[in-house]
Amino acid sequence: MNMWWIYALLSAVFASLTAICAKIGISGVNSDLATAIRTVVILFVAWGIALSRGELKGIADLSKTNVLFLILSGVATGLSWIFYFKALQIGKVSQVAPVDKLSVALTIVLSVVILKEALTIKMAVGAILIIAGTLVLIF
Repeated sequence: MNMWWIYALLSAVFASLTAICAKIGISGVNSDLATAIRTVVILFVAWGIALSRGELKGIADLSKTNVLFLILSGVATGLSWIFYFKALQIGKVSQVAPVDKLSVALTIVLSVVILKEALTIKMAVGAILIIAGTLVLIF
């Protein structure tokens, strides 16, 4: 089995736990404050892992393009979390999480348009099913 599959599955498990824990944790708390607290925790965890594995030596090898797009990715992640927590605060997890997962279908489209990845029939059908499933869950 390829390791990417295991990591992707673990990502899905932890994303699911993120939604459940966040919904419980934001009860009576401003969602922006909750996002800020969560971000500090993530900061310590990510840097702790990088430090413990000796991976900071790679910083010197980063190109300007690497840095620019990692910064843009961080901004996009931050905005995603802010809007996700706002949605969780006022909506049901069972509806917010599937809408958030529309990002999968959108990512498929953007990977074809921006990264010039090949679109297969299987990927197109999968994206359509994700969109259809999301619509079923929210309406």
